[in-house]
Amino acid sequence: MAGIIEAIARWSRSGVEFGVLARLRARHAIADTIGCMLAGAGDPAVRAVRAAFAGSIADGPRCTLAGGGQGAEGLSALVNGTAAHALDYDDNFRPGASHASAVLVPALLGPALARGTSGRSLVDAYLVGLEAQAAVGRGVNPSHYTAGWHATSTVGCIGTAAGVAWLCGLDEAGIARAMSLAVSMAAGVKGQFGTPAKPLHAGLAARNAVEAAALAEHGMTGRPDILEAPQGFRELFGGPDAAGWDEVAIGAPHVIESEGLMPKRHPCCGSTHNAVDIVLDLRARHGFAAEEVAAVETLVGIANRRNLAYPDPVDEMQARFSMQYCVALALLKDRLDLSDFTADAVKNEAVRSLLPRVTMASYSEQEERAAAGRPLPHRVAIRLADGRVLAGERAAAKGTIADPFDDADRRAKFADCCRGVLDASAAGRLHDRLDRLDAEPDLSFLEPALARAGQPTETLRGAGIASRQSGTADQNRPAQGRLAAEVR
Repeated sequence: MAGIIEAIARWSRSGVEFGVLARLRARHAIADTIGCMLAGAGDPAVRAVRAAFAGSIADGPRCTLAGGGQGAEGLSALVNGTAAHALDYDDNFRPGASHASAVLVPALLGPALARGTSGRSLVDAYLVGLEAQAAVGRGVNPSHYTAGWHATSTVGCIGTAAGVAWLCGLDEAGIARAMSLAVSMAAGVKGQFGTPAKPLHAGLAARNAVEAAALAEHGMTGRPDILEAPQGFRELFGGPDAAGWDEVAIGAPHVIESEGLMPKRHPCCGSTHNAVDIVLDLRARHGFAAEEVAAVETLVGIANRRNLAYPDPVDEMQARFSMQYCVALALLKDRLDLSDFTADAVKNEAVRSLLPRVTMASYSEQEERAAAGRPLPHRVAIRLADGRVLAGERAAAKGTIADPFDDADRRAKFADCCRGVLDASAAGRLHDRLDRLDAEPDLSFLEPALARAGQPTETLRGAGIASRQSGTADQNRPAQGRLAAEVR
């Protein structure tokens, strides 16, 4: 009897045609991830990766890296994957309990650029890899994630290997080999949340997926049943509560159609998003001010509470994993953006004064077990100084199928990501091309923006490009005109 890896590989090479909705949502996810990659390219985590492998970054006909220079496909995936996840603005994917696209898009982008792959083939490979992530994740979650494994690094690596192998032209057997080998590369623990190692997980997973496909292409093999086998992935990474794959269906319909992804409205851990959206909903409905708030009580899942380990964050990375900080921001402003997660922003006294007023609790193990895998709603109760109590709940955050982004939401987020990299008109044109990705003959149009992302402020000013830090630009410098012209 074939295992789940062989079933995924067989499905991927069955000649499946992806529908209009699947392709549309995939293009949206790819564009969202490219934006996150551009925004994250200058993060210290990405700079550390680039510095560590500087000897492997060279000019030449290889893959463009976020922040400039070129490297081999695996290095491209490592740098670009770390950049995509650096600011925690990239999408969430419930079936994988992963940041699916932050691994998939960077892993696919290197081989696609090196091979002159069309935009349509990139979308196809993305959909193969996403379905593979969903299938792998369903067999081990939620116990895998709740135990402390960072599924972006584990499930993400294994599923993405299928997409990369498909893009590189491997047959059914080769795709299965790539996935099996990726199991031996899967790692990453959630204890690293709130540190630069967390975005590194996405980069490592993307690199490992690329290298698993390369090894498979050259004949390396592993057990095709390694997910189910004794001492295999389910037993070691999922534990006795993992469901396994007997009931998992593949691609009928595609997971992006049935469950979709969650592009992030806020650049912080997804475990905060339901609560932040509830606070924003209550503020819009009742019109109270932050100074009127006496206390905020939040109720989340066990895994969510464990993810948010920093009630009094000391830096921007910890702030992204602080329910107290994110809720305080939502009490003060109508939208969280990248400017809220800088070293200076975390010191803001107006925000810090609200932190002690926010508490967080989680459901019990019994309550979660009784839910049988169904996500329990997150709840918020806001007690005002006049004695009123305002309450709300959400089972899904803004960006999910239940409350989707519209085109204005997508463009506003992309503009936030591109600030400091592209001028507004160039960012708009780049977004338009990503919207039409199926029609692009290759992906070279991405390279100018990738090369300029993450450049030091002085370099950007010299090129006449707006700085995220300063928010200013010299519109008269000719270099900016050249950059705008390069993104048509």
